[in-house]
Amino acid sequence: MFAGSLTRNPITAVFCLTLALLLAGCSGSKSSDMGSYSGAVYTVKRGDTLYRISRMTGTSVKDIARMNNIPAPYTLEVGQQLRVNGSSSSSAKKSTTSKGKTAKVTPSYAVPQSSWPPVGQRCWIWPASGKVVVPYSLSEGGNKGIDIAAARGTPVYASGAGKVVYVGNQLRGYGNLIMIKHGEDYITAYAHNDTMLVNNGQNVKAGQKIATMGSTGTDSVKLHFQIRYKATAIDPLRYLPAPGSKPKC
Repeated sequence: MFAGSLTRNPITAVFCLTLALLLAGCSGSKSSDMGSYSGAVYTVKRGDTLYRISRMTGTSVKDIARMNNIPAPYTLEVGQQLRVNGSSSSSAKKSTTSKGKTAKVTPSYAVPQSSWPPVGQRCWIWPASGKVVVPYSLSEGGNKGIDIAAARGTPVYASGAGKVVYVGNQLRGYGNLIMIKHGEDYITAYAHNDTMLVNNGQNVKAGQKIATMGSTGTDSVKLHFQIRYKATAIDPLRYLPAPGSKPKC
């Protein structure tokens, strides 16, 4: 089993880490089938990623990789025992049951809205026409973007100008996924596409058609759209213009 199945794409090690962070946000579904965790050691189970282990133990992804000499793309083996410290420099907090065997942590990227960028700092356009059927959620495990429903084949557009940094379907739960980097601080993600019309490394313009809406990786036709600011998922509805209108910035 491997957490870094992105080696077939020309993505840097730094971006692999960002991509791992994105795994928190699509549908918010969580598995109760967790690996064993005994405070200082975590035993890897099938389906684990460094990000999931980071959330459970309160140890940052970087620290887990460093302490266990795990190079990018962060391959893990079932049964592998990892050193964790449970007190990384992140703001993750743990609460245990009375038996002290299970832990629930707040993700390190769950920063307050006061730390989000101001509205109008960057212009965004709607990535697709349709109805928002699932809004953004601040709750742990909640939807870290918005889900837009429309007919299969509805055009999907780049929400802003940038460079395509990922095109593929290796991330479970996202189906055909496109990610675009906008400068140093922003990344947008477009999941569940039917056809994908751009390639890795391609520069795109705001409003350029990049895909068509589909149902890959999910059970209904929709676009799952995220805006990430410095790896933090922010509410797209706060930054997008009113439906049917152009951005004022």
